Amino acid sequence: MKKLIFISALALCMGLTACGNSESSSTSTESAATTVTETATAPETTAEETTEQVTAPQQEVGFEGMEAIYGDSLNDGEYHISVDSSSSMFKIADCILKVSGGEMTADIIIASKSYDNLFMGTGDEAETDGGENYIDYIVNEDDQSVFNVPVEALDKEISCAALSAKKQEWYDRTLVFRADSLPDEAFSESRYTTLDTLELADGEYNIDVTLEGGSGKATVASPARLTVSGGTAAAEIIWSSDKYDYMIVDGEKYLPEIVDGHSVFNIPVSGFDYKMPVSADTTAMSQPYEIEYKLFFDSSTIAE
Repeated sequence: MKKLIFISALALCMGLTACGNSESSSTSTESAATTVTETATAPETTAEETTEQVTAPQQEVGFEGMEAIYGDSLNDGEYHISVDSSSSMFKIADCILKVSGGEMTADIIIASKSYDNLFMGTGDEAETDGGENYIDYIVNEDDQSVFNVPVEALDKEISCAALSAKKQEWYDRTLVFRADSLPDEAFSESRYTTLDTLELADGEYNIDVTLEGGSGKATVASPARLTVSGGTAAAEIIWSSDKYDYMIVDGEKYLPEIVDGHSVFNIPVSGFDYKMPVSADTTAMSQPYEIEYKLFFDSSTIAE
């Protein structure tokens, strides 16, 4: 009888223990479910919020040896213009340069509503200004923010601060309005010697060409072969290596032939006796890298 009572008591204790473990397990499961639910429903950070919260590394703007170009060198009118920004977060969708009587302004168009104001100066200067010279935006038909800003000069580093709409903090930017993105008719005087001025007959010529830009290690063969046909000129550009897989001239991409270990391009020559902007993509590094260069075609050296 005593033995039977002992076994019953033991069974009762085991049952109570099991119940306790079951409650603990249930509590843990509910806790885990709550954690999962809270994690799943946590608000995601939008791209716009990330833009405002993260300060991007500063990028180089402009190009070596650039010289400021002022409004009195341009014809009145409106022109689409490229703008370099020191911050990848300050993304300019488009920009329209407006020239009138030697004065320049620009409509900077930004696709988002990330910024309440711009200020032509530094963030510290904007803080002390107190709002007198803050630049508001209007919304265009594409629901983009349009800031109309004064432009002191092209091809010159200009300070511009942007006020974050979310954080209400000023972020410093450096802008360069690129003169080389404007059409030649925007300038009151031609920037270069034209083919019409040279009065060259159709045929093939040699011309000295020099290259600027990049690390300085790359070169191009000089003299280069110049082909004139039907009022246009094209030059054969032979690079010092075969690691260039395309060039961009006036917004058009050109592909090479590989000849004896050299990348060889046939590109149009828009003018002579000035530093013609081009880009070339090199595969010599760990990843392809597009580099800006200048080609100078010396018209005084043209020879048949």
